Amino acid sequence: MRVPTDLPAPRPRLSRGRLLIIGIVAVVFVLAFSLRGVAGFWTDYLWFDSLGLSSVFTGVLRSKIALGVIFTGIFFVLMFLSLSIADRMAPKIRAEGPEDELLDRYHAVVDRRARLVRGIVSFVLALIAGVGMSGEWKQWILFTNGGSFGVKDQTFQTDVGFYVFKLPFYTTVVNWLFASGVIILLVTVIAHYLNGGIRLQVPGQRVTPQVKAHISVILGLLALVKAADYWLQRYALTFSTRGAVDGATYTDVKAQLPAIYLLLFIALLSFGLFIFNIFRRGWTLPVVAVGLWALVSVVAGVGYPAFVQRFQVEPEESTREAPYIAHNIEATRAALGLDAVETRPFLYNQDKAVATTNVDANPGTIRNIRLLDPLIVNPTYQRLQSQYAFYRFNELSVDRYPITTPSGDVANTQVVIGSRDLNVSGIPQQSWEGAHLAYTHGYGVALAPANSTTTQGRPNFLVRNVPVQVDEAAIKVDLSTPQTYYGENVSGYAITNAGREEVDYVELDGQTKFTQYSGSGGVKLDSLLRRVAFGARFADWNLVISNFIKPESRIVFQRDVRDRMAAVAPFLQFDGDPYPVISDGHIVYMFDGFTTTANYPNAQRVDASGLPSDSGLQGSAFNYIRNSVKGVIDTYDGTVKLYVVDPSDPMITAYQKAFPALFSPVEDMPAELKAHWRYPQDLFRVQTNMFGRYHISDPAAFYEKTSSWSVAQDPGSSVNGATAVATANQLLAQQGVTTRPREARIEPNYQLLRLPGDTTESFVTLRPFVPYSEDDSKKTLTSFMVANSDPGQYGKLIVYEMPGGFNIDGPAIVNSNILAAPEVAQRLTLLNQQGSRAQLGQLQLVPVNNSIVYVRSLYVSSDNTTQIPELKQVIAVFGGEVVMKPSLREALQTLFPGADPQTFESGSINQDDINNGGTGGGGSTPDQSTTTTTVPGQGDLTKDQLIASAAKALADADAALRNGDLAGYQAKVREAQGYLNQAAGMGTSATPSATPSSTTTSMLASGRGAPA
Repeated sequence: MRVPTDLPAPRPRLSRGRLLIIGIVAVVFVLAFSLRGVAGFWTDYLWFDSLGLSSVFTGVLRSKIALGVIFTGIFFVLMFLSLSIADRMAPKIRAEGPEDELLDRYHAVVDRRARLVRGIVSFVLALIAGVGMSGEWKQWILFTNGGSFGVKDQTFQTDVGFYVFKLPFYTTVVNWLFASGVIILLVTVIAHYLNGGIRLQVPGQRVTPQVKAHISVILGLLALVKAADYWLQRYALTFSTRGAVDGATYTDVKAQLPAIYLLLFIALLSFGLFIFNIFRRGWTLPVVAVGLWALVSVVAGVGYPAFVQRFQVEPEESTREAPYIAHNIEATRAALGLDAVETRPFLYNQDKAVATTNVDANPGTIRNIRLLDPLIVNPTYQRLQSQYAFYRFNELSVDRYPITTPSGDVANTQVVIGSRDLNVSGIPQQSWEGAHLAYTHGYGVALAPANSTTTQGRPNFLVRNVPVQVDEAAIKVDLSTPQTYYGENVSGYAITNAGREEVDYVELDGQTKFTQYSGSGGVKLDSLLRRVAFGARFADWNLVISNFIKPESRIVFQRDVRDRMAAVAPFLQFDGDPYPVISDGHIVYMFDGFTTTANYPNAQRVDASGLPSDSGLQGSAFNYIRNSVKGVIDTYDGTVKLYVVDPSDPMITAYQKAFPALFSPVEDMPAELKAHWRYPQDLFRVQTNMFGRYHISDPAAFYEKTSSWSVAQDPGSSVNGATAVATANQLLAQQGVTTRPREARIEPNYQLLRLPGDTTESFVTLRPFVPYSEDDSKKTLTSFMVANSDPGQYGKLIVYEMPGGFNIDGPAIVNSNILAAPEVAQRLTLLNQQGSRAQLGQLQLVPVNNSIVYVRSLYVSSDNTTQIPELKQVIAVFGGEVVMKPSLREALQTLFPGADPQTFESGSINQDDINNGGTGGGGSTPDQSTTTTTVPGQGDLTKDQLIASAAKALADADAALRNGDLAGYQAKVREAQGYLNQAAGMGTSATPSATPSSTTTSMLASGRGAPA
């Protein structure tokens, strides 16, 4: 031991004044860099408070704080206690060693403030270990509010609620305790070394008995925590992915579970040996315990299960796994809502006479066959109805509204609707004032029936233009407040009730129409402190200094409806297609919310392929899902409502307990909104992806996949007949590659139709199935599933199975037949040679009683910068027969001679020119001019004779092209155009294409100049 005179001189201490200055500088530095964080925190609270949901903000905050404080406190106490014990066990006289000088310096600094050092070390490590647990607040919410599912798993006969609500949090806590114990052990060993209780470089005893006892106790406690971990690992076997299916399978139950019990016993034995080691000299027992533990972990925990899997299960997997496959089928169906699927036989009849009768007997189904494809006509809405650069249509949606039919009746009709959202990048005045005070909102919607078009093949807008115009003879909607301050892809913030008015639109005389916000949306900027906070949040100090901002002004932010809904309920997932609904004079967005978990025992994790990138389900692993919530956002005042539509879901019940102010019972939802419910397609994608295999109840058949289905292949919109995957597969096959990517699956589509056996029409989403094949070679139709969207039958899933003995064409085969049909192939060839672009709409399978009709639209657009896809042909298919005509009515009449299909084309809702993009407020319209060609000497023909002459000229043009006579072809086309122009001058209701240099394209696409 060194004498005191040999110790180094103490370093000078800082004066209190210097310490104070350093402290003040540090505080100012921290505040300067945390101002934005503090501002963000407070303005987030103000945002929740403005929605009347401050309890949600504080509830989440309380959970995070509670977890952080509890686990920080636990770690601090354990760490401080262990360090205090280490200090008390420090030897009075340390054995001399080469590290003495370093240790002496350490003690010279620490000894006088040992308690403070212990506290600081413990607190810093506790913050690191404990604060991270605040991120587990969702588990905590479910743990403290979850209840019973009322269903037990087949493996341990334990309620599913334990797996969903309790087990995740227990596992997290045990893992945290073990990790914390390891940290405490390491820090304690270091403390003993610094205190001299451990001496590595001295002869004789290197660890004092007291230190050995201390470390043995910590090691024993770690063994005890690991034992608890093994106990929980038993239940985690129900999530295993080792076997033929997810869940506890043969190897898990017969090999892994016994191994876990053995490891549990070894852990408890190790605990006893570590404690017993306190009373013995040396480390023999701990070494034996750890060695035995490691050996058993490798042999029993890994080797034995692998041996059983390879030599017992794999040679006879179907037999070994049969009972566990049965468990998996039962659990998966229950977890994904497939246990209530109703299976009905589809009494398919291929007789055309029967189909003709069915077409006439189902006018509601025929009338609602959708001709407009939202993806394809989006540019049409954009060019004809956005009207100003600062407005745009982001996505179009399919819904239904009561509309007057050609017969004069009012009936639910499919529509394509889009909200005219604010386009921030298109604001003409990109100043701060223009971007945040003047151009603050979108305006109205464009709505057109999905089952009819104008004579130009464009949407027949019933709700249109800026200011809003409604065809009240056809549709009764109230859109008295068309301004939309919230929408899709709307970013940034806006100030309402400012010292200047907001721009609505420009009138015909060029005068700007202004408006003043009268709603309650947004946060009031009624104090300088709030303005400073928002200025810091957005790093925009104009919010502080602008004189336009008054005490009554409001700041509107979080304007993207998806972000807004996710912020309000971050524990839910939402469908990727929120859609606008006209309700009570406002435009609202409807959302479908899901509760999900990956902890449903023995259930299969979902196949999430095909989910769109903006789906809330994308990228998350789950094996349980419920559509428990319908969300509504008012685009004028930003109000957010969540209605519980499935109160039987235990997960949503837990969230209701935690956040009662956030949820309302479904009975409180206005009937006007219930009428626009849609079954969410993201959920339907998941369910149909899984049902292809999980419709099978017999474990042997399930294992063999002989009766499995796949969702039908997607034919795509290409007119060349080959999808990218199909083309790639052909190339790979030529190179001898056998493992190839599977083709994309057909998307669900909404239809308004009468299901076989029903007496009224239902709004459903439909998806067909084909036999399963690894190489996608099987493409015949086996069945189709529908999900009902109507409130009285909402969520009802029905599968219609095709009868045996028929080879019914699936969508991919039908598409091949369409493209191979001479009339279609010829028309597409002509279009591609005329500087135009042809697109096929979504192929729709339409069940008409016990007949199946496929319908597909053909759109044509000019190959220039002003593309406006126009519907020019409708293709109908029955059996192997393909018919293409300019209208659905004509196609069905040709396909089913003698039928009188009741389509919307049987009469016109509205053929006003304003439908094609005319504005009520000075918006620009694409050029509507046409090329004029006359035919000399034909002025004395009647209108019908001119049309007949045009049809004959087109037929001659087709014949000339087939013979390779391009000059004759062009001459006949010009001749036909002349006839049509003359007919138009005599009052015909048909006009060829309205886009420049595309008159010929329009005529060729339609195959005529005027409707028959």
